[in-house]
Amino acid sequence: MPPSVSVFGAAGFTGALTARLLYRHPEFELRALTARSDAGCRLDELFPRHRVPVTLEELDLDRHADVDAAVLAYPHGAAAPLAATLRERGVRVVDLSADFRLRERSVYEQWYREHPAPELLAESVYGLPELYRERIRDADLVANPGCFPTAALLALAPLARAGLIEDVVIDAKTGVSGAGRAATERTHFVSVDENVSAYGVPRHRHTPEIEQELAELGARVNVTFTPHLLPLDQGELLSCYVTLADDGADASRHSQLFADAYADEPFVELANAPPGVRDVRETNLCRISVHPDARTGRVIVFAAIDNLWKGAASQSVQNLNLMFGLPESAGIA
Repeated sequence: MPPSVSVFGAAGFTGALTARLLYRHPEFELRALTARSDAGCRLDELFPRHRVPVTLEELDLDRHADVDAAVLAYPHGAAAPLAATLRERGVRVVDLSADFRLRERSVYEQWYREHPAPELLAESVYGLPELYRERIRDADLVANPGCFPTAALLALAPLARAGLIEDVVIDAKTGVSGAGRAATERTHFVSVDENVSAYGVPRHRHTPEIEQELAELGARVNVTFTPHLLPLDQGELLSCYVTLADDGADASRHSQLFADAYADEPFVELANAPPGVRDVRETNLCRISVHPDARTGRVIVFAAIDNLWKGAASQSVQNLNLMFGLPESAGIA
C-alpha cells in the first residue's frame, strides 16, 4: 500500500498547495485535510485552481492521525503541540511552521514565544534537502525551512563552506502571499499596489534561522536581513551582498564553488544573468546567479524561488519523498 498522509491546516495558501501536490502525487495516498473555520467546505470551493475535490474536516486525531505521515500548516506555536501528539502515535511529521527550525530553545523563545514542545527540538531535522538530505531520509520530524532562509542559504552555502563570508547583507523582495491567507492592512491591495515597502526592521524572525545554518556551514556572522513587500501575489528574489574574508580570491573560484556544490542538485539552477521570480514560478526550483565585484571586493549572489512552492509546499513534499525512500522529484518535478 502507498504511504498515507494528512494535511493539517489545509485552508491556508501553503496547506492548500501541499494538498494539491499530494492529491496528484504518484506514490502518496492523501487521506484527510483539516481546517477550523472552513471545515465542511471542499478545498476546490475555496481554491478552485487547485482542483482538489476533498472536504475539509475539523481535526479528529482518532481518525486523522491514522496515517503514516502528516504535513502541519499551522501557525507558529500552534504546530508544536500537534506535532508532539502525532509523534506519540508514530506519525512522521513535516512541520511548515517555525516551531522546530531553531535548535536552541532560548533562541526560539527570544524571537517567537515560549516553546510548546521543547523535548522535540533534539529530534527535529532542518528540512533543506540540499544541505541535510541524508539526515532527512532517517528523520521522523522535519522542520521545513522558512521561504527566505531557503533562498538565502542556497545562495550562500558554497561561500560559507569555503570560509569566504566575512559579512553579508541580504535584501529580499517578496509577494504578498508570504503573509498568509488572512488579509492585513500591510498586505491589502490598496496598501501594496504601486508601492514597495520594507518590514520586519531591524528584527525579522528569519534572521536567526539564517545565522544558525550559516554557522553550521562555518560562517559565524551577524546577518543584516531586510525583506520588502512588492505588489506580486507570489515569488521571492534575494540579493545577497557578501564581503569576502579573502578578497584576493579570483572570480573564477567563486563560480566554480557554486558549480561544484550544485552540479547534481535537481532543484537548483545556476544562471549567468540575475534571475526574476517568473523564472521559477510554480516550481520547486531555486535559480541562482553569482557576480563577483572586483571594485568592492564583494560577491553579489541573487536567488529566486517561488515562496509558496520551494519556499514551503513543494519543499515539504520533497522532504516527504526523502523520508519515505521515494524519488526526490516525485510529484514536484
